[in-house]
Amino acid sequence: MFKPSKFVLLAIWIVMVTAIAIPGAAQQVAPQTAQQVAPQTAQPQTAQEEKGKGLKANKPARDRSQSQSSPTPLPVDAPKRSEVDEAVRRGKEFLLSIQNKNGSWGAATNTKDLNIYAPVPGAHHAFRSAVTAMCVSALIDLQVEDTEVSSAIDRGETWLLEHLKSLRRANQDALYNVWGHAYGIEALVRLHCRHASNPEQQGRLMEEIVHQIELLGRYESVHGGWGYYDFSYHLQKPTSQPNSFTTATVLFAFYQAQQIGAVVPQRLIDRGLDVIRRQQRPDLAYLYSEDFRTNPSSDINKPGGSVGRSQACNVVLRMYKDPSVSDEAMVAWTNRLFSRNLWLDIGRKRPIPHESWFLVAGYFFYYGHYYAAYGIEHIPAAQQTPARQQLLHVMLKLQEKDGSWWDYPLYDYHRPYGTAFALMAIKRCETAAE
Repeated sequence: MFKPSKFVLLAIWIVMVTAIAIPGAAQQVAPQTAQQVAPQTAQPQTAQEEKGKGLKANKPARDRSQSQSSPTPLPVDAPKRSEVDEAVRRGKEFLLSIQNKNGSWGAATNTKDLNIYAPVPGAHHAFRSAVTAMCVSALIDLQVEDTEVSSAIDRGETWLLEHLKSLRRANQDALYNVWGHAYGIEALVRLHCRHASNPEQQGRLMEEIVHQIELLGRYESVHGGWGYYDFSYHLQKPTSQPNSFTTATVLFAFYQAQQIGAVVPQRLIDRGLDVIRRQQRPDLAYLYSEDFRTNPSSDINKPGGSVGRSQACNVVLRMYKDPSVSDEAMVAWTNRLFSRNLWLDIGRKRPIPHESWFLVAGYFFYYGHYYAAYGIEHIPAAQQTPARQQLLHVMLKLQEKDGSWWDYPLYDYHRPYGTAFALMAIKRCETAAE
């Protein structure tokens, strides 16, 4: 007859205790989880809603109260107009001094021990296209009557019209070309306005704008929106997880193109807006990318990690009349950019992406301030001047000795793109200087 050992008896005892304990444990955990989720949602407010005749009782409205409150930034003295003009002059001189002979900006030089994934040569075609477009845009925004500036813009325009048309993704994994198409459209729109007295050149520029829109349609993710990596299935149509901010960057460029009459397929806009909405948290922080939807509370998705992304996403939703971003929310996130500027600044100039607090990468710094300069135009008029003074205060104190601005070491692209972002943001806010 089989006689169980003491180890078998112990195992049977553990199984029996576990079977009894687990249901009880589940009953204890469930209320705690509900309490954690509850602050992020709002319960139905009326009897009508309770009956399901408005918001369904099992689908509570999202609580936006967190998005409409933020710490107030400390006041700053209004920058003097002479200081702003001098910073712009130095930034302009820097861009002129580093333009390549062929009219472009940036190069695949100045490497470091740890570089981001950039398969050659396609990744660098994308980087150079985006950076050249940004520098052309910045010089146009300066609105100066200067022969040297005009010549630099003309040479940049020639380079863009020659190279943007052949820009494609580097390989199956890297879709950095999306940045080149988006910022290329912004530059082409500015050039189109610059050639107001030259319909023939405007026609060439519009043709290329339409082509860039078509390419962005080709490289749209199957999920909608745009990402810059595709490590999934390597299909002809990218299966990338779209990024909230990359999608916002593209939609921002689309909006600029529409202002001069370019036709953008509504399907691309609608699917892109859906991506941003899906990645929008109740507090208007935005997920880094679609795959974070199962982990929205990770550090990179919290307000401290999203403060750069939220500027682009919020202003794009406002441009397309999305009701989820109120005036109060725009004010709150503008204030958060300046009152919590240190979260972005700690990541500035770090050589490794996402090594800082809240996993902030350095390249979000000037990116966030560029879109904030546009977002300020969407807050109440009485609050715009103080906000612009805050932005000018940040930009002026960070200008380098050589006249540049930069936030993340990226081959030889970082100083041109940082300077371009800073100059465009400053010009957008310079009216607040005294």
